[in-house]
Amino acid sequence: MSSPLAALFGRELRIARSVGGGGAMGVVFFLILVSLTPFAIGPDLNLLSRIGPAILWIAALLSTLLGLDRLFQADADDGSLDLFIMSSTPLELVVLTKCAAHWTLTALPLIAAAPLLGLTLGMEPAALAGVAASLLAGTPALTLLGAIGAGLTAGLRRGGLLMAVLILPLTTPILIFGVASASAASGGTVPFHTPFLILCGLSLMAVAGAPFAAAAALRAREA
Repeated sequence: MSSPLAALFGRELRIARSVGGGGAMGVVFFLILVSLTPFAIGPDLNLLSRIGPAILWIAALLSTLLGLDRLFQADADDGSLDLFIMSSTPLELVVLTKCAAHWTLTALPLIAAAPLLGLTLGMEPAALAGVAASLLAGTPALTLLGAIGAGLTAGLRRGGLLMAVLILPLTTPILIFGVASASAASGGTVPFHTPFLILCGLSLMAVAGAPFAAAAALRAREA
């Protein structure tokens, strides 16, 4: 990573810590969602362990998108976004760096917390490992897709709801293969590597395409 991008990455981490840390908020939100599910479904551990991967993935999806609507909002408000667009550093790399910082602050704590919360759902060790591995492979795609929505809604008041409406349908394939790979880790007719590799492919596609889409949305906003 070049020096300007490294400085930007460090800046994003410092800003997040100074405003209270989005990672801690995401983990708390993740904990609340997972903890409320047994109250809605009931204390049947067999049922909870069977649907545990889906519960963890849905909670992780919502927690990852939490705060993504503000990914470019502060930059748009203070004029930093204009400087990013006019700088010699490609805007696509700026977007990718900001997404990497957001993923580090929000997704990594969720990945670490998911196996612990999975224990409360009665999940087996193999299923817990599968959930952690699938989240590690799939959350980059969630963050990058969220960046597209953040670029489209940058500068709009109450753009978080609009971003969710735009992005959540696009996350459906990631959710499907994420839950499938996590469930296959504890046994089943489908081997674990099949949905897991598809999930990795979706993240690689997001890395290749989402920064360009988000940068185009930000440039269109300034046009």
